[in-house]
Amino acid sequence: MAPLDSNVKNQILAYLKNHHVVTLATHGPQGLWAAAVFYASDGLNLYFLSSPNSRHSMNLAAASRVAATIQEDYKAWPEIKGIQLEGEAVRLEGLERAAALACYGAKFPLIGDLTQAPLEIAKAMSKVAWYKLVPETMHFIDNAQGFGHRESLRCGE
Repeated sequence: MAPLDSNVKNQILAYLKNHHVVTLATHGPQGLWAAAVFYASDGLNLYFLSSPNSRHSMNLAAASRVAATIQEDYKAWPEIKGIQLEGEAVRLEGLERAAALACYGAKFPLIGDLTQAPLEIAKAMSKVAWYKLVPETMHFIDNAQGFGHRESLRCGE
């Protein structure tokens, strides 16, 4: 792993704040799967919601280890920036679930106050499962600094 640049954590935090979709790679009883979900971040941790019956949720129930990416749809390789990560995604209950909803609602105000949300969204929100993705390692990709330029962060350090 490359030496840690003192700015890499700040670059990752800014990128997380300014983007909205993480693509999760999971594995479980039905095999490998990838799914894009909206997320909100609290530090390096990501919160997301999903139907408990979705393939990725069923995979997470069987195996919590995940890999994930966050990036835009760039047209030219020198523009590519993004995050690759690996970690653990766990389903939340109780106070942790409430904290996830508060964090998510701050990023996506439509969800923040369900009494003001359209009925269809409020009903759907009553059926979702909440998850917390805790990264162990994150890599910040920035091709503007050279093809394949990548800086790494061990999240527990």
